[in-house]
Amino acid sequence: MSKSIFKTPLVQLGLFLLTVATTTLAGADWMGLHEANVWQTYLHGFWFSIPFLGILTLHEFGHYFTAKYYQLKVSLPYYIPMYIPFAPSIGTMGAFIRIHSQMQSKKVVFDVGIAGPLAGFIAAMCLLWYGFTHLPEPSYIYNVHPDYKQYGENYAEKVYTYAHLRAEDSIYSVKNGRTFAPQEQYQVISTGTNLMFYFFEKFVANPQSWIPNRFELFHYPFLFAGFLSLFFTALNLLPIGQLDGGHILYGLIGGKWQRRTAPILFGAFVFLGTLDFLKQTFDYHPMQSMDDMLSFAPLYIVFLGLIFSKVSEKLSTNVMIAVIVFVLQYFTLYFFPSFNGFDGWWVFAFILGRFLGIYHPPSPDETALDWKRKALGWLSLLIFILCFSPQPLVIEAIGK
Repeated sequence: MSKSIFKTPLVQLGLFLLTVATTTLAGADWMGLHEANVWQTYLHGFWFSIPFLGILTLHEFGHYFTAKYYQLKVSLPYYIPMYIPFAPSIGTMGAFIRIHSQMQSKKVVFDVGIAGPLAGFIAAMCLLWYGFTHLPEPSYIYNVHPDYKQYGENYAEKVYTYAHLRAEDSIYSVKNGRTFAPQEQYQVISTGTNLMFYFFEKFVANPQSWIPNRFELFHYPFLFAGFLSLFFTALNLLPIGQLDGGHILYGLIGGKWQRRTAPILFGAFVFLGTLDFLKQTFDYHPMQSMDDMLSFAPLYIVFLGLIFSKVSEKLSTNVMIAVIVFVLQYFTLYFFPSFNGFDGWWVFAFILGRFLGIYHPPSPDETALDWKRKALGWLSLLIFILCFSPQPLVIEAIGK
C-alpha cells in the first residue's frame, strides 16, 4: 500500500501529539506548581492542556463534520504547536482545517462557518460552569506562592506593591548570582475580562467562595483554559473576511453589503488594535508638542496605510482611511488618555489586512437564509460581543 495514503494523517497526528506536549508544558509553567520530580511537575500541565485542547478540537470538528455533511472535501485539523521557554506561552497558535471544495451557496458557507464557534462556545460554557462551581480553597494559591501565606486571604494588598516586587527581584538576583539593581518600575501581567467571564464571576460562582485574583488566574487551569476559549471564540467570530464571523456575516447580509461594511468593521478593529501599540511602542500622546506630532504622524500613517493597503485598489482611499483612524485615535487619547486597546491586536490586524483579506468571496448561489439561520447568525454576533476582550492581557507598571 502506498505510503502517500498515510502521509497527511501521520503529519496531522504528529502535530496533534506535539501540540499536546507543548500545551502541557505551557500549562505546567502557568500553574507554577513545582514538584521535586520534574515529571510530576509536567503532569500538572494536563489540567490545562486537556480542557483547552478539547475545546479547540470540538471547534475544529464542528467545522469538519458540517463540511462532511455537505459532502465537501475537507482535511482533518492541523494543530500548530508553539512553546517558548522562559516566556509567556499557551503552547499553540490554534488549529485549522482545509476545505478543498467550493462551497456552492450562502447556506453552506454559513453552516460550516457557524458550527465551529458554537461547538467551542458551548464547551467553554460547560468548562467555566464547572470551574466556577468547583473553586479550590483560598489556600491553593499558597502552593504556588508560599510567601503569600504570611499575608492571609488579603495578600493582594501587600504583594502587588513596589516594595514586595523589589524584594522578590532582590531574592531572585541573589539566587542566580546576579548583582541586584532595583528597577524604577516592575511590570505585572493579569488576564482581562469580558462580559461572559464577568457573568460567571458574579452569578455562577458561589457567593461565599473565594474568587481568584485577576493577577493569579493563570494558576487556575480550568478558569484560564475557559477564558482562553472565550478569547479564541471571539477571535474566530470577528465579522471580517473569511474568518468564521466573516462567513456568518456574509450569510446574513450577502456579498454586496459585506463589501460595504468590511472596511468599517476592519477600520474599527485596527483602531482598537493599534491604539495601545501607538501609546506603548511609540510612547505617543496628543499632549506632546505639536512639532513632535507633526514629525511622527506621517510615519505612523504610512504604517496604518500598509495595513489598509488592500482595502481598496485606490491608494488615495487607503490613505484616507488611515488618516481617519489616526485622527480618531488622536482625539480619543486627547479626551480619554487612560483608554487602552491591546498591543497584540495590531499583529492580527496586519495579517488580516495584508494577507488574509477583509472581503468574502461570493458563492454561486446567494439565496437568502431562512429565518432560523438568520436568528442563529445574529445570536452568534451576540456571542462575539459577550466573549470579546478589548484587553485579553493587561500589563501594568508598578513604580515607587
